[in-house]
Amino acid sequence: MVEVAIFDYGAGNIYSIKVALERLGARVSVIHDMNYERYDALILPGVGNFDTAISSIEPYKDRLYTCIESDIPILGICLGMEMLFDRSEEGEREGLGIFKGDVVMLPTRVKIPHMGWNRLRMKKAEHSTILQGIDDGAWVYFVHSYHAKPKDSSIIKAECSYGIDFPAVIEYKSIMCTQFHPEKSSRTGMLMLKNFLDHTKR
Repeated sequence: MVEVAIFDYGAGNIYSIKVALERLGARVSVIHDMNYERYDALILPGVGNFDTAISSIEPYKDRLYTCIESDIPILGICLGMEMLFDRSEEGEREGLGIFKGDVVMLPTRVKIPHMGWNRLRMKKAEHSTILQGIDDGAWVYFVHSYHAKPKDSSIIKAECSYGIDFPAVIEYKSIMCTQFHPEKSSRTGMLMLKNFLDHTKR
C-alpha cells in the first residue's frame, strides 16, 4: 500500500483529496512538518493564500529540496503548484523557486475567480505521467484567480483557455502539478490521481 503525506499549511480542501486517494487504495496522513521520510509521496494541496502557505512551508524548505532531489513523487494542486515558482502577484513573499517564473493574476476582462469546468488542451501529454489515458479536451474543475508563467515552456504538458492560455498541467521529473483540482474532477481527476499513485509504486 502506498503511503502518502498531505502537507497541511493551512489550506482548505485537504479532506477531499485525502478521501479521493483513500478510495484508490492509498494510506494517507496529514502532516504539519516536512518529516516525510516514512512516506512514498507528498501532496501540496490547493486552497489558500500564497503568503500564508509560504510562511508555513518555509521552515522546511531545505527538507523539501532534499525530497525533490531524492525523486520522491510530489503532487502540487493549484496553490500547491503556484508556490513552487519564484513569486506570485497574490503575495509579498518569495516563492520556493523550484520552477523559474512568476504567478500572475488572470486577465480582468474575465470573471475572477475562474470557477467551474473547463477543457484541457494537451501539449506534450506523451511525455506526461499524470496525463496517461486522459483525452485531449477532457473536462476538469478549476477554482483559481492566478496562473503560472514558467520560463521553461517544456514543463507545460497541458493548457487551458480562460481569457488567456495558461498552464493547466506541469511536470518535471517526479514533480507533477495541476492548476485545477483533480479531486473534484470526476473520473478524469481520479485517473490522474491513480496515475500519480501508480508512478509512486515503481
